[in-house]
Amino acid sequence: MFGSDRMLLESVIGFIESGARTVVALPGRGLLDIALREAGAEVVIIPMLVLRKVLLTPEGLPHLFRDMFRGLGAAWRLIRRLRPDAVYVSTIIIPQWPVIARLHRIRTVSHVHEAEASGNRLVNRVLYLPHLASTRTLVNSRFSLETIRAALPSLARRAEVVYNGVSSPARPEPARPTLDGPLRVLYIGRLSPRKGPDLVVDAASVLKSRGVEVSVTLLGAVFEGYEWYEQQLRDQAETAGLDVEFAGFHPDVWPFLASADVLIVPSRVDEPFGNTAVEGILALRPVIASDSSGLREAAGGYATARLVTADRADSIASALEDLTSNWGSAVVDVHGSRAEALRRHAPAIYRAEIAAAVIEPRPAPQVT
Repeated sequence: MFGSDRMLLESVIGFIESGARTVVALPGRGLLDIALREAGAEVVIIPMLVLRKVLLTPEGLPHLFRDMFRGLGAAWRLIRRLRPDAVYVSTIIIPQWPVIARLHRIRTVSHVHEAEASGNRLVNRVLYLPHLASTRTLVNSRFSLETIRAALPSLARRAEVVYNGVSSPARPEPARPTLDGPLRVLYIGRLSPRKGPDLVVDAASVLKSRGVEVSVTLLGAVFEGYEWYEQQLRDQAETAGLDVEFAGFHPDVWPFLASADVLIVPSRVDEPFGNTAVEGILALRPVIASDSSGLREAAGGYATARLVTADRADSIASALEDLTSNWGSAVVDVHGSRAEALRRHAPAIYRAEIAAAVIEPRPAPQVT
């Protein structure tokens, strides 16, 4: 599952643990649907408008209007049937829910996980606007909050930050005490130019030219239509003569982190937060991340996390080389970094905060 799906799952677990009946509306089946039902939620699949860039083109407009009207009708009927006490909207790209819930006078909480400060301010404003209908707004980072403030100040004034909860194994595999053999570098995420896995391959090539052995694992897959980018990565690795494993998508990242020495999060563009960077820290691995946007909040303040200039393979290579030269001290610090990450992002704390924000306590019965 992607980061936003994992956070929806954590939120739902919080609702269920609070004792609330929880019904989740999704636009389709998949891994998230399975995980939600295993957690104890009821899942309904209904048509809904999911805003994608392709829908905002002349060719996509007919599909946008079709999905909008179908989604409005399906959401209206579901809310009329369930009569919920509260509606939790976990993303800004399904805009109909806050409006419909407001029309039914139902308490609604919008949780904003998306933020791109470098994006078009007018587009951002349009995406955030429907969430003014919500009773309350939560955001996952200060960066997200400032991005909203730039586009729609009235929404930012009523928003509050709740940092993501990130789960991890109770006893992660310790890092190698010494680097015998190649440095094992891991990338986790979608294979796309925006996420920057090509920067990891370039950095590994630089290290190889400096006499440092390195192997790379790319854990992730491409969106449909981006197969050309995966081929480009394969050609790039072959040209450089690098050992690069294309592992594909796997919902369980922990075995790959256990086999890695260092995790790289090289995003070129704004990230509202950086769950992957936190997972690396929780896995007792040094992390190298772009010094930008929400990644700075996610990976900042840890002794074993290094922030590097975004979109610069040479910066990543220099950080990797420095890491290999000081490996002994780095692996000593990973336990302290994990303890701090657990304090900041304990799932139990996150679940309780989300449940408290969404579920209003019922008034105690009056005794006469």
